[in-house]
Amino acid sequence: MSKAYIFDMDGVLCDSEPFIAEAAVRMFKETHEVDVPEEDFLPFVGSGEDRYIGGVAEKHGIILNLERDKAETYRLYGECVKGKLQALPGVKVFIESARAEGILLAVATSADEVKLKTNLHEMDLDEKLFDALVNGLEIEHKKPAPDIFLEAARRLGVDPADATVFEDAVNGVQAAKAAGAHCVGITSSFTADELLSAGADETRNGFE
Repeated sequence: MSKAYIFDMDGVLCDSEPFIAEAAVRMFKETHEVDVPEEDFLPFVGSGEDRYIGGVAEKHGIILNLERDKAETYRLYGECVKGKLQALPGVKVFIESARAEGILLAVATSADEVKLKTNLHEMDLDEKLFDALVNGLEIEHKKPAPDIFLEAARRLGVDPADATVFEDAVNGVQAAKAAGAHCVGITSSFTADELLSAGADETRNGFE
């Protein structure tokens, strides 16, 4: 039995991918006057917003002001999710049950702190439910590097091998396995076959 559960956020605790894609599309349109299709962002899901908008900018030959453009993307994201973003079915019960069993809990997201806090607020998940919160600004190498899950395990005081990571993205699965953790792939963004091919130990549709 795992001593700790480490959750990715987007696509695991909530389905925020459509909202961040909408916000990024709007940012490129309003700031750079370029129409970018949402599917262009898919290869960069789970890698943090620097790479999420940066990778698409490279594809379209757009020169970003990363600090400004990321801040604008997050501002638009806040508008998109307000009153709309909810925890995925079964998430709250799963978390409460795990806490009752004495399992340590963490969120480890490649997103910046502002998005982490926005999502938890909109999902009505108290930060105190978690023993550790790690965001993308706190680690040097983003997924698929293992840094974020190694840091989450360190803060929880457990060996990564004693932790289970819940991930929806190929980059995240690869990061979890590189960290030495057990990985459950959540099939909200990629298929079970894609997640298993990336190294997931098992897959599930969600938390119900």
